[in-house]
Amino acid sequence: MMQIRAVVSFLAAYVLLGVVAQGQTLRRVAAIELPGPGGKRFDYLTIDPDDDYLISAHLAADQTYVIDLATNKVVATVTDTPGAEGVEYVPELKKFYTSNAHDNTIGVVDLRQMKVVKKLKTEAKPDGSAYAVPFHKLYVSDERGKAEAVVDVTKDEIVKTLHFESETGMPQYDPVARKVYVNLEDQDIFAATDNVVGRYPVGKCKGNHGMALDPEHHRAFLSCEGNELMTVFDLDKKTAIAFLSLPGGPDVIKFDPGLRRIYVACYSGAIAVFHQDDADHYRKLEDFRVQHAVHTVAVDLKTHKLYTPEQEEDGKPVARMVVYEVVGDR
Repeated sequence: MMQIRAVVSFLAAYVLLGVVAQGQTLRRVAAIELPGPGGKRFDYLTIDPDDDYLISAHLAADQTYVIDLATNKVVATVTDTPGAEGVEYVPELKKFYTSNAHDNTIGVVDLRQMKVVKKLKTEAKPDGSAYAVPFHKLYVSDERGKAEAVVDVTKDEIVKTLHFESETGMPQYDPVARKVYVNLEDQDIFAATDNVVGRYPVGKCKGNHGMALDPEHHRAFLSCEGNELMTVFDLDKKTAIAFLSLPGGPDVIKFDPGLRRIYVACYSGAIAVFHQDDADHYRKLEDFRVQHAVHTVAVDLKTHKLYTPEQEEDGKPVARMVVYEVVGDR
């Protein structure tokens, strides 16, 4: 079997009540009511582009939704995903995996049956996850366990666990470098295969939790929750090259390479929108106002639409998925 060249992790010290329907960069076009209950925290989203499904972890409701993006309808509510945080789709096996923080397991969900078919025990508080397609390996950050679980998806077994001296944040697989990068939130950055191969400081970024990659230009984008910065990291030079300000409570960060936009969902009630002018130059387009407690986002790379779940509206509990389309600078 091929061996993955490297998993690289970023360590760090290196993861408004009213809503404006349209800003300079985004326009709200739909809202999908979810089973709920309302007022409960959501977490990561992922898109299954083969079936045009959006998969949404409703962390505090202990369930996960599968939403048909063609109809904007919920087609399944998958239970037995207690405290689901991370969700990752594995296309060749028609499965997705949930990181279940409430029982410290990784849930294996069969998309054909729309149910959990197996659970894998992890260290403590599994969170973000990333899939390395050529190697059939899923990497799951055990945030409180200060570890990274490596799952062989052909067997649905944890084949290795990497341990660190830091809580682990969001991992990402780089298909160009054939590496997995993982945030080490309390320190600076790490690189590993099924062994750690490097650790790199991330400059003045503090509490790097969220991560997105631009493999083409060898860049990583980090959301730094400790000091509210979006950090651009040069993966070739192993150094941070830009720092841009964020609203309060930055969490999930996504990159749309087609539009060269970076989005950061911030708990204080904004999605920060940045433009990549070139690999070394970035500018903020807008802090687009959303509901308070919105902290996660998914981007459909085919349509460029954004999806983000709301748990409250003007302080009142709701459970809905809001859809935005792009306007303005493209």
